[in-house]
Amino acid sequence: MTTRDKQPMANQPNETNGGNATAGAGEAPTMPQINVLGQYIKDLSFENPNAPGSFLKRGEKQPPLNVQINVNINPVSESDFNVELVLEAKAGEGADMLFNLELTYAGIFRVTNVAQEHLHPIVMIECPRLLFPFARQIIANCTQQGGFPPMMLDPIDFVSLYRQRMAQQQPAAAN
Repeated sequence: MTTRDKQPMANQPNETNGGNATAGAGEAPTMPQINVLGQYIKDLSFENPNAPGSFLKRGEKQPPLNVQINVNINPVSESDFNVELVLEAKAGEGADMLFNLELTYAGIFRVTNVAQEHLHPIVMIECPRLLFPFARQIIANCTQQGGFPPMMLDPIDFVSLYRQRMAQQQPAAAN
């Protein structure tokens, strides 16, 4: 046996590289896992209400841009979750509306080997984080195909979004 054969493999957890130190002898340590079972567009709407007039006014002034983000979870089974990332983007207001885009992009995730108290934050933070790059690309393509420059959303801090949502729910639960 060579020295190389004695070293633990990088993808095999042990006590020194983050493995479950409490696993008994002969017991395989269990690592938390998130598996993406599927991703899909649940709803997509793009409205260009003032076309072709909106294209004639394009250079006049920059319209206000409003982006709303929400995350919804629907348990499918004990370990499977349908996670929806809901994004709404509006450029302009009222008669000066350039476009109104609504996207619900969802994924089915299997979360295993996670303690119950950690399950909700993982599903509300990590699952939408995995969905976001795909939703961002759909929005960029949709706005570009709608005749506008591609709208490239900035990365989203899903940890802050989760904390805000939990802070909003605490007063409601107290009442």
